[in-house]
Amino acid sequence: MGLYKDNLTVAIDGYSSTGKSSFAKIIASRLDYLYVDSGAMYRVVTLHCLERGLFDNVDEPLFEDIINELPAIEISFRRDEEQGLNLTYLGNRMVENEIRSMRVSGRVSYISTIPEVRAALVRLQRGMSKTGGVVMDGRDIGTVVFPDAEIKIFMTASPEIRAKRRHKELIEKGLKEDFEAVMHNISERDRIDSGRKTSPLKRADDATLLDNSSITIEEQMIWFFETFKEILNNGKSSRD
Repeated sequence: MGLYKDNLTVAIDGYSSTGKSSFAKIIASRLDYLYVDSGAMYRVVTLHCLERGLFDNVDEPLFEDIINELPAIEISFRRDEEQGLNLTYLGNRMVENEIRSMRVSGRVSYISTIPEVRAALVRLQRGMSKTGGVVMDGRDIGTVVFPDAEIKIFMTASPEIRAKRRHKELIEKGLKEDFEAVMHNISERDRIDSGRKTSPLKRADDATLLDNSSITIEEQMIWFFETFKEILNNGKSSRD
């Protein structure tokens, strides 16, 4: 049973490396809701396409080639109770670390521009929410996937802060990446995600803004549950 109320949908959107996934996972855990990392789903599609050789010698494979691969891609999330982690699977293979690599990060924005890919994953995302309360993070959750979500949050932070966080995360996973390359990737993803024609990254009109450039994750949790209670009590939030 959720901490406050069952069967609500919490939609969290925002820029890359704002900590959306960590934020969403803790919320889901404390509310006893299902957590779905929509961004990981696009990364799984990207990893599959890389492994199938679609990006060999080209920066942008034909849309048709990528679309043809979609029926073969099985995406699921499984919880590792020992580690207390939600892990991403491609078929029966755990790919949590592989999908976070710069190899995938450098291609995922292109994959996410393809309307057929987005439509297929949106159907899957909506299906995952039918079991009850859900927390989902991504870039178009509050605008496209769940436009009627009761709780909508849009996360942002400065590009430099986000690049530092992303670089630290990669180093901790044993992936040695150049900081400048990470910074460039952040900037490019911002440009592509905000400028794409299909479901561009943007703040929903009724989403509450969270700039976490200079606050800790626990401070974010305090902020969230204050906002959550306010929305439940008033039907909307005045926080901005």
